[in-house]
Amino acid sequence: MRELQWSPPVGSRALCALALALAAATQLSGCATPQGLDARAPGADIVTPSDEPEVRRRARVRLQLASGYFDQGQTNVALDELKQSLAIDPTFADAYNLRGLIYLRLNDLRLAEESFQRALSLNPREPYTLHNYGWMLCQQERFAAADEKFNQALAQPAYTGKAKTFMAQGMCQQRAGQPAQAEASFGRSYELDPANPITGYNLAQLLYERADYPRAQFYIRRINNTEYANAESLWLGIKVERRMNNQQAFEQLSDQLRKRFAQSREYLALERRAFDE
Repeated sequence: MRELQWSPPVGSRALCALALALAAATQLSGCATPQGLDARAPGADIVTPSDEPEVRRRARVRLQLASGYFDQGQTNVALDELKQSLAIDPTFADAYNLRGLIYLRLNDLRLAEESFQRALSLNPREPYTLHNYGWMLCQQERFAAADEKFNQALAQPAYTGKAKTFMAQGMCQQRAGQPAQAEASFGRSYELDPANPITGYNLAQLLYERADYPRAQFYIRRINNTEYANAESLWLGIKVERRMNNQQAFEQLSDQLRKRFAQSREYLALERRAFDE
């Protein structure tokens, strides 16, 4: 199965560069789409080639071709291959999930939603499709419905993409004006994947906004001490260190921001001492 990739939340435009740099990046356009396994009932045997009917095997070959073209940005070719997959096997839920991603890329939200719904009618507990559909609903500001889909995905015991779904859920809750719920979701995501700087940044931002500066410092320092530091993460670190009266750290981060991102709006804000804008 395929999982949708998502863009950074409002207020985190610069972290798109982080997403693009990560192997597990989560941006709809321009990044590799992570692969996952079909959900199976607990205790069920792994499906091997001998278990799969010939029709499904042929449809899967076409789906794999479509997936490859999709990753390469050849959307129309991917759609052609996908149509052939579904012509071979109209009951192939995985193919409808990819169809939804393709139509999302083409900005045809009606066909994207129809595709995700069709996939779930064939495999109602498939977590990657639930995740993808949830993120699409979030982009349409259908926040309650999105939250429901995320929770359904997270409820699947064998689902290995929970860190990304908790992160997406947190982003959606931020957009819905639910900072406490967003903080809890980002916290769960961080527990599962502490190396993801997008999760760490958003968690630090929420903690900073509610004046929990020591915890915000912990998360933002972990990003700024890596190659994923950028203008936005450095700026948040500067504001945190200022609140904690750590003059040495404040100056070190300010120097980094000046040397590396002198044209950024964050550096311009530092020059104006506009810490509370």
